[in-house]
Amino acid sequence: MIVLSNVDHAGLAASTRKLGVEFDAVYTAQDIGSYKPAARNFDYLIDHLHSDFGAYRQVVLHTAQSLLHDHVPARAHGLANAWIDRQRLSDGGAMGATLPVKHHPQFDFLFFTLQEMADAVREDSA
Repeated sequence: MIVLSNVDHAGLAASTRKLGVEFDAVYTAQDIGSYKPAARNFDYLIDHLHSDFGAYRQVVLHTAQSLLHDHVPARAHGLANAWIDRQRLSDGGAMGATLPVKHHPQFDFLFFTLQEMADAVREDSA
């Protein structure tokens, strides 16, 4: 699991401690020098997946909630995606504080919670 985040190292470290999860890599806006949805962030992700892990974009599943900051640029970079639709926008939910996008990108997977996604992965692995 790799994080591509719009926060700095200190902010992400605090969240990671609370989650109790170790990530294989963390790429932050502090490292990259820009914020998502900038193409530069996704170029950095793809370049570092290859240089750090020997992985290519074809094996990446970009998982996120934000349409604007994550899914639109992820699809533009040829990444498969799993939308964590917490606001149930796909069912007509309200955008809330999330900025709208003109067109919803295509999704490979749709889940309403990360737990739902984890359960699906467990079922598929069984």
